[in-house]
Amino acid sequence: MTTTLDAALGGLRRTTARRTKVGLVSGGLGAYWPQFPELLPQLQCSAARVAERMRALDCEVVDVGFISDAQDGARAAEQLRVAGCDLIVGFLTTYMTASMLVPIAQRSGAPVLLINLQPTESMDHAGFDTGQWLAYCGACPLPEMANAFLRCGIPFRSVSGYVEDERAWTRIGRWIAAAGVRGALRHGRHGLMGHLYPGMLDVSTDLTLVPANLGGHMEVLEFDDLRVRVAAVTDAEVDARIALAGEVFEVDPSVQEEDFRWAAKVSVGLDRLVDDFALDSLAYYHRGLDGEQHERLGAGMILGASLLTARGVPTTGEYELRTSLAMLVVDRLGGGGSFTELQALNFHDNVVEMGHDGPAHLAISQKKPLLRGLGVYHGKRGWGVSVEFDVTHGPVTAFGIAQLRDGAFRFVASTGRVVPGPLLRIGNTTSRVDFGCDPGEWTDAWSATGISHHWALGTGDLVPQLRATADLLGIELVEVSV
Repeated sequence: MTTTLDAALGGLRRTTARRTKVGLVSGGLGAYWPQFPELLPQLQCSAARVAERMRALDCEVVDVGFISDAQDGARAAEQLRVAGCDLIVGFLTTYMTASMLVPIAQRSGAPVLLINLQPTESMDHAGFDTGQWLAYCGACPLPEMANAFLRCGIPFRSVSGYVEDERAWTRIGRWIAAAGVRGALRHGRHGLMGHLYPGMLDVSTDLTLVPANLGGHMEVLEFDDLRVRVAAVTDAEVDARIALAGEVFEVDPSVQEEDFRWAAKVSVGLDRLVDDFALDSLAYYHRGLDGEQHERLGAGMILGASLLTARGVPTTGEYELRTSLAMLVVDRLGGGGSFTELQALNFHDNVVEMGHDGPAHLAISQKKPLLRGLGVYHGKRGWGVSVEFDVTHGPVTAFGIAQLRDGAFRFVASTGRVVPGPLLRIGNTTSRVDFGCDPGEWTDAWSATGISHHWALGTGDLVPQLRATADLLGIELVEVSV
């Protein structure tokens, strides 16, 4: 991210995310070992280095050792099946048969990445004998593996390079990051509280489609689940949350003390709700009427939802379940991910102005975010405090999850740049995004994908990681570029 979470959130610390678990199996053809006694120790040394570099990618590595034949492969397959990995990495150190790895791919229940990393950039052709050449022969079995995997109905992916090849490790890191997102979704607990904003047909999601497409658990909540927790918040806890908000935000004079205290109280109760139900994401909405308690709860959510989002628990308004999941993906890829929709097109400056009232990812703000008091929330009932900021200037990715007619999910992404310029001061997040084309043409192309009117806006070019994530999940990715 462009700002460190500790710096952006003051005394509020980021949630502890589930750690990615990667299985590693290295191998070569056992027939070589008696023929070339120095070969196996050299390959095992490379395997140890690969394991070391993988552990440096912030993942738990389950290393099942070196396999030399199909029997070894079957043993490794069972170990990796029990381990419950998010990704299996098969290191082709030299030639090996497909029968050694196919059972691992079939039984593990996890996607498999094959890596072919030779010891150095090139061989010493004048000085090498056959045994030394074989240490560089990991490319040889790669087409065999591809053929066997495809014939067995196993998706195929690979990275080729050499052991210290930074380009190859960038690609490997991308696959591991994608596996972490897949794991976060498959093991995630996603809350849905309240009801659909009336008439938003694009937002409506069949809850069964989430575990069907992505995995994970849907937890259906009532606003009363929040009400009883907010009622238990003490004045001292409210004071502490106000103090914390004063560290994180610039507080505009328009903020009324009564509204600020209410937002702080709801924020503490919201934290308890998330903890009690072990939620990894939350989407909410309640219309309410005439200032009754549920309306006041819904209107008081923005402060707490923004703090939770920045801590790594995306919390979105308007019952936007798929966007809360999109924000979770972007967050786990390190891009933050703020709740976003179209606001206006600026044909003079050639930018698309986008953002939203309500929850925002504070860690990707260009400067200290602002808390502004609002007497009215446009299109919603209630009043209170709202968050205003501009996403960090530079490369960004718009990313959302569309639901198609057959119930399949589709990833939609587009890269641009947030650029400086005039912004509205109405208690919304607003960013000026230059997609390198006519803003009207981009808007038409983006809308044609079937995206809903909400999505996540994150920092950086995340499309390479999103391609890998879509591959591991078996989901289509549509890249919008005009």
